[in-house]
Amino acid sequence: MSILNVENLSHGFGDRAIFKDVSFRLLKGEHIGLIGANGEGKSTFMNIITNKLQPDEGKVEWSKRVRVGYLDQHAVLTKGMTIQDVLRSAFQYLFDLEQEMNDMYNKMGEVGPEELEKLLEEVGTIQDTLTNQDFYMIDAKVQETARGLGITDIGLDRDVNDLSGGQRTKILLAKLLLEKPDILLLDEPTNYLDEQHIEWLKRYLQEYENAFILISHDIPFLNSVINLIYHMENQQLTRYVGDYDQFQQVYEMKKQQLEAAYNRQQQEIADLKDFVARNKASVATRNMAMSRQKKLDKMEVIELAKEKPKPQFNFKEAKASGKMIFETKGLVIGYDSPLSRPLDLQMERGQKIALVGANGIGKTTLLRSILGEITPISGSVERGYNLEIGYFEQEMKEGNYNTCIEEIWESFPSFTQFEVRAALAKCGLTTKHIESKIAVLSGGEKAKVRLCKLINNETNLLVLDEPTNHLDVDAKDELKRALKAYKGSILMISHEPEFYSDIATEVWNCESWTTKVF
Repeated sequence: MSILNVENLSHGFGDRAIFKDVSFRLLKGEHIGLIGANGEGKSTFMNIITNKLQPDEGKVEWSKRVRVGYLDQHAVLTKGMTIQDVLRSAFQYLFDLEQEMNDMYNKMGEVGPEELEKLLEEVGTIQDTLTNQDFYMIDAKVQETARGLGITDIGLDRDVNDLSGGQRTKILLAKLLLEKPDILLLDEPTNYLDEQHIEWLKRYLQEYENAFILISHDIPFLNSVINLIYHMENQQLTRYVGDYDQFQQVYEMKKQQLEAAYNRQQQEIADLKDFVARNKASVATRNMAMSRQKKLDKMEVIELAKEKPKPQFNFKEAKASGKMIFETKGLVIGYDSPLSRPLDLQMERGQKIALVGANGIGKTTLLRSILGEITPISGSVERGYNLEIGYFEQEMKEGNYNTCIEEIWESFPSFTQFEVRAALAKCGLTTKHIESKIAVLSGGEKAKVRLCKLINNETNLLVLDEPTNHLDVDAKDELKRALKAYKGSILMISHEPEFYSDIATEVWNCESWTTKVF
């Protein structure tokens, strides 16, 4: 049975078309991976089907009484609410039913026998619903999901107003999973999860009996949970049965077949045009030439999709730093309370170190303490000499209304407009993206603008906090290549072993020195 029907959908921003006459159908129990390069419109599609955005043309129809759950990273969490409050609000409809039932009990002493019988029947129905929906196990469910996603490490009594962007996303994801809607819409849910919690989410989705649509550039994760692929490219949406690897095989085969048909047709067109040109003037062959011309006019010409620009990340390297990059002595990191035991750490020139471990244990705090951005609770950090540092922060600053050109020009005022455009194009951004405001770009496109700044500064130490978040497959592969080729030193936080394992000369598991209890 169809849960969602999308018919003849077209949409764009200004003169930039995103979809053209797209149709889509979601059936009960389907586990769909929605894939495509950064900027192809995956998040826009999610916003349209959840009525957050009205399409230019087309129809979006949900079947009646379907509960839709959408992981919206921009949802507002009310100040004053604790994490526990937010997670329990997933069951608000059950709390409302309980209140309704209690109101009926209070009313029973004031009504006649007939009304009493009706009330008892209604109370029985509500009681059955509460029992079937595990209402009396809500706190246990909240604890289980919070533990699975690492939220208990943050503290369930913490005010949601004090959370980082990554922590907020975790809370919203947990609330969504607790709601157990008829369909889950997940837009890059693994971005702020570490390996352990990605594993938990993977198991959850593998066992999820309802339908979901998942946007993810984490291919091993995607492959493990989906059974259908919808590929978004060149304003179209195409369905493929199977996982991402199977999609790639079929996609490449179709692409080769189309290219072969295109080449054959181009040869035929050239032959027909040549025949017409040579024979249209001759009385004896004019009719044959006209016949060939008619064939040419009626021919449905095959068009090959324009190749999207592939990113090229080549880091500019400064003169070599001193042998010692940094050394810490008795370093205790944290804000109000310690996040680590005293740390004696050392990094030398040429090392490429990956910091791994659960979220919330202080990996970003450690980076910022080493860089001198925050004061440690105790101990010292000594940085080496001649360091030229490039820092890629995990979270993007909101509300940037510069165009991409303005953003790069502010950082590199000596560049000509041609050099600015060329620098952005090398990062895989098209002319339409380059001229757009940062605020309207997708997460992956914004990350590419930030990477553009990073690669055009001369550095000998890269400090990268989750650099692959939001990046599509091509960009991620190119970034991996560039970091392997980089001759400077790298200190990187990542939750993707398949990304950092080929780059890192050492892996530091931060769980071994955290004060957090697991």
